Amino acid sequence: MADANTVKAGSLFDPELVKEMFSKVGGHSSVAKLANQVPVAFSGNEYMTFSLDNEISIVGESGAKPAGGATISPVTVKPLKVVYQARITDEFIKCSEEKQLSYLETFAEGFAKKIARGLDIMVFHGLNPATSSASAAIGTNSFDTCTAVSTVAFSTADYEALITGGVNALASQYDCNGIAISKSYAADLAGITLNGGQRPYEAFMWGGNPGAIRGIACDVNDTVAVSASTAVSNYCYLGDFQNAFKWGYAEQIPLEVIQYGNPDGGALDLKQANEVLLRTEAYVGWGILDGSAFSRIVKA
Repeated sequence: MADANTVKAGSLFDPELVKEMFSKVGGHSSVAKLANQVPVAFSGNEYMTFSLDNEISIVGESGAKPAGGATISPVTVKPLKVVYQARITDEFIKCSEEKQLSYLETFAEGFAKKIARGLDIMVFHGLNPATSSASAAIGTNSFDTCTAVSTVAFSTADYEALITGGVNALASQYDCNGIAISKSYAADLAGITLNGGQRPYEAFMWGGNPGAIRGIACDVNDTVAVSASTAVSNYCYLGDFQNAFKWGYAEQIPLEVIQYGNPDGGALDLKQANEVLLRTEAYVGWGILDGSAFSRIVKA
């Protein structure tokens, strides 16, 4: 047994600081996986939606040609400014450039994951991700607040039938090419067992995210279950993400290192607190071109 007075290495040398930083930030965007990204102008994009309201007519010899009717209406994809900022000790300024770069890279990667997760929360639910409250800036430009999006109420434990109901609720001219599924709904699908013991959705077991279901692109994400009401659980969003939905970035502002003032409204001035503030901003926009191309499954 070592003597109690034995000097150990840990008391002689400080631990060596490695360059790598471990980031605990997680998250991704189902919207980004299911819908194609498009360029968004800083002033916004205006899409004209066009539909022919009737079917073609047979015109007999010398017959009159009837009017068919057409509807044209605009949908604006206007970017919203989002920001994330955090204070760290001003030792950041004094450390080596190599270590500073590690801080900045880790912060930027974390912000990318936060904005991906936040995009889903805004698009699906119309909420401010920071407060989980309804955003007036988003208004009806979300799947939960757009009245044209069909709602399928959870009424049966037949989880396949619920998805079928969601697909059938889409307007007839649209196809389902994307499904965003909550983690609890994915677990329900994974639990389905046929008479022979087979599990048709085995790929969802143990938190699996197979990327496709019955040949349709899908994504499992806990952002789906977020709700403005604690009495409602969102299970699934599905529809024509490829054609009836647009999203993209208007501008991304590089990471700022702010050394002076009180830019976040904190209790102390940065200099007084011996701190600096890291800030990253971006402009992201989206638009639901036709709400009838989508449906959602909810459980009260």
